[in-house]
Amino acid sequence: MDILFEAEDNATPLTEEETQGLKQRWITLRSELNEMEMQGIISAERWLNNNTPDNILEEGFLLKLHKKMFEQVWTWAGTFRTTERNIGVAPYQIPIRIKNLFDDTYFWIENKTYSAHEIAIRFHHKLVWIHPFPNGNGRISRLMADLLRMQLDGKPLFWGASNLTNISSTRTNYIKALQKADRGDYTDLIAFTTGTN
Repeated sequence: MDILFEAEDNATPLTEEETQGLKQRWITLRSELNEMEMQGIISAERWLNNNTPDNILEEGFLLKLHKKMFEQVWTWAGTFRTTERNIGVAPYQIPIRIKNLFDDTYFWIENKTYSAHEIAIRFHHKLVWIHPFPNGNGRISRLMADLLRMQLDGKPLFWGASNLTNISSTRTNYIKALQKADRGDYTDLIAFTTGTN
């Protein structure tokens, strides 16, 4: 069944108010929504080719990137969520948690606390855990981690052999690796993003 606003496996459902922010009223199926969002992400990646700042660890850049990814689909693109979720921090905590994450990441980089790969993975996990946006948290977290890793050592991350937006065994393994990282064990997430699991 391809119900537009029914939450997919391990996806966070939108509130009624957030669903009203859909710009493209012709979209009636989840597959159409996924396709439209994917077009926006591709457009944002093209924009990044000429517009990536030297420092991506700024709230303004995070918000601008989310807007670029989803502005053709959602009226609230580029704004932090204002509603509670079954995962993530309380909405009022989002800006400070983002700042703390960026500060931690600077510390990891400056002190070489972890490898470039692990820094990007820990950053990704913490950004997903904060869950700052109504939708697109996994996708923007992966893109931000890719940008961070590329800036650190020029190497890409591997995110599995299939689209992580759609229900698949790859997505299931990714979610399990994130849940294990929630408990402080990053081994599966590191393996997943190197293609060795």
